[in-house]
Amino acid sequence: FFCFFSNKMPLKLEVKRKLNVRSERVKSVDLHPTEPWVLASLYNGNVLIWDYKTETSIKSFEVTDLPVRCARFIPRKQWMICGADDMMIRVYNYNTMAKLKTFEAHTDYIRCLCVHPTQPYVLSSSDDMLIKLWNWDKGWQCTQVFEGHNHYVMMVTFNPKDPNTFASASLDRSIKIWNLSSPHPNYSLDDHERGVNCVDYFTGADKPYLVSGADDRTVKVWDYLSKTCLQTLEGHSHNVSVVCFHPTLPLLLSGSEDNTVRIWNANTYRLEKTLNYALDRVWALAYQKNSNSIAIGYDEGTVMIKFGSEEPSISMDKGGKIIWSQQNSIQQVNAKTLSASDLVDGEKITLSRKELGTSEVFPQSLKHNNNGRFVVVTGDGEFIIYTALAWRNKSFGKALEFVWGNDTGEYAVRESTSKIKLFKNFKEHHAFRPDYSAEGIFSGRFLGVRSNSALYFY
Repeated sequence: FFCFFSNKMPLKLEVKRKLNVRSERVKSVDLHPTEPWVLASLYNGNVLIWDYKTETSIKSFEVTDLPVRCARFIPRKQWMICGADDMMIRVYNYNTMAKLKTFEAHTDYIRCLCVHPTQPYVLSSSDDMLIKLWNWDKGWQCTQVFEGHNHYVMMVTFNPKDPNTFASASLDRSIKIWNLSSPHPNYSLDDHERGVNCVDYFTGADKPYLVSGADDRTVKVWDYLSKTCLQTLEGHSHNVSVVCFHPTLPLLLSGSEDNTVRIWNANTYRLEKTLNYALDRVWALAYQKNSNSIAIGYDEGTVMIKFGSEEPSISMDKGGKIIWSQQNSIQQVNAKTLSASDLVDGEKITLSRKELGTSEVFPQSLKHNNNGRFVVVTGDGEFIIYTALAWRNKSFGKALEFVWGNDTGEYAVRESTSKIKLFKNFKEHHAFRPDYSAEGIFSGRFLGVRSNSALYFY
């Protein structure tokens, strides 16, 4: 089925289920960055690794008889680390399945583990109201204890833009921001009316945002620099157990004990889609930074969904300038900078990239015009024409589809299935309503229009 996203027109993205497996209650999920694996920790004390290509369990660790509330991959060491209700942290080699280390980490249930992106550090949070920092290069020594919460600490997560800082969510109704070097929080974000279960940072470049979910059934978006709540998203009918920003699309996801995952537009905060796979309550979400896939942990199993295509929008002009989109950011490389001696047929070439600018709409397609002086971005039912050199806005309008004509400033748009407009010198020159449903348009010497059963040329 399809998910539609937008504030104005649909951001048309297909949602595909890549994995759908049943198990005991899943308390956490994690995705491996290079293998097709989903790690699931279970309430019954086991940890499973699922291969989402074959939909089979390839590894099973019988960790303990008590709930394992969190398990994480540490891919650079080929480890899996898990924390359980017996207050122990255990480390395994996920290839050999050998147990490498067991140590008592807290004096109450361990709720969450978070692995530092580059340093040999793991954060743990617990019902003992403490957060601890562990260094595996120092034999898993505890190098810092963070105090400040006065109820269970449900989640901790590093800031991807500044991994010396992290955020925590607690049932004391607060989100706290910390620095690794200090045992006390920098500040607190307090706007939830009940306990906070989850927190996640926005990974894109431009916004200093956090998202949180709580037992007050709301999702909140925060600016952590101005320390303000920007938006409250309402709609769940039970506790919100997990939230995340999608790593590559302008989406926010929230999972709840109301059995649903809600997909929100991260720009307009509109609810776009509600997913219910009939696996009871939602407890966990996981993503990988350059992937469109999201893993979901439920009472009755694990699901992995994939949004649309992972191919970026891309265009090359006749002079060898290539532009592509990374979220709303437009990147550029110039193939002309290479000399023939640099080129070996079939070999990968390395080009230095620069950021050209950003697009106001989420790019679903990019296309240079004939002489390469202009680029059109289409998405969200709109088009924006930019100058190719300075990336300045030249023109914009509504369009499900856009095609360039042969002359500079000449183009046509399919505004809807019943309306097509033609432009010359960036001004509207002609519009018509075909007496059939226009499903697509094509450019060339003529304007081609496709219906469900025929092609028409104008």
